[in-house]
Amino acid sequence: MSLDIDHLICLRDNFVWLLREPASGAVACVDPSEAVPVKAKLDALGWKLTHILNTHHHPDHTGGNLELKRETGATIVGPAADRARIPGIDVALAEGETYDFGQERAQVFDIPGHTRGHIAFWFAGAKAVFTGDTLFSLGCGRLFEGTPQQMWTSLSKLRRLPGDTRVYCGHEYTQSNAKFALTVDPDNAALKARAAEIDRLRAAGKATLPSTMESECAANPFLRAADPGLARAVGLSPGDPVAVFAAVRTRKDKF
Repeated sequence: MSLDIDHLICLRDNFVWLLREPASGAVACVDPSEAVPVKAKLDALGWKLTHILNTHHHPDHTGGNLELKRETGATIVGPAADRARIPGIDVALAEGETYDFGQERAQVFDIPGHTRGHIAFWFAGAKAVFTGDTLFSLGCGRLFEGTPQQMWTSLSKLRRLPGDTRVYCGHEYTQSNAKFALTVDPDNAALKARAAEIDRLRAAGKATLPSTMESECAANPFLRAADPGLARAVGLSPGDPVAVFAAVRTRKDKF
């Protein structure tokens, strides 16, 4: 792995990811909910923060920005489409742009739907993608500021990443996502196996992340909206993945 990746849980279930590029010593925090626990974790690791990477504007992903920047001078990188709502932003990035983090390079995807300006950071060399609240393990974010078409387009970009790409998302929602997924895709062997694995991990007090794109494409119903079997399971004819996605999302909202 060309990035050292660690994490902490903030608030109730927010994943805050910490990245270190060994060659340069650059250290990034992805979506810091709050500053104090992030600083404590960094101190425990002996890492000095140099960057903050924000996927979207929600306070549970940006709440620690200004305090961390004030204390460390970290450069804040976030979505150009939502520049005005990212506290302390220094570098605004959009679809197709890249950002050099030490000797690693992140490619940026615009992935709106959860919010109007949401991005993902894909480190191809490290086989890691940071998806915020657009893609969860076995789930996706609520459509607070976007449409089903936007979200399906966004998820379709992520679906095309290599299968061995590790997925680092913003919340520990996986066990509840699995319970819902089994209600719409109950005969999916990959999903049943992943759900059992999740139950074992949570029973042992372990995190369910990262996942992989291969696992998500096989088991996550929100990535499987083009699958004819899933369409029929939600009472729709195959061939319109946006409609299937919307139907699954509506069911999840009421679950």
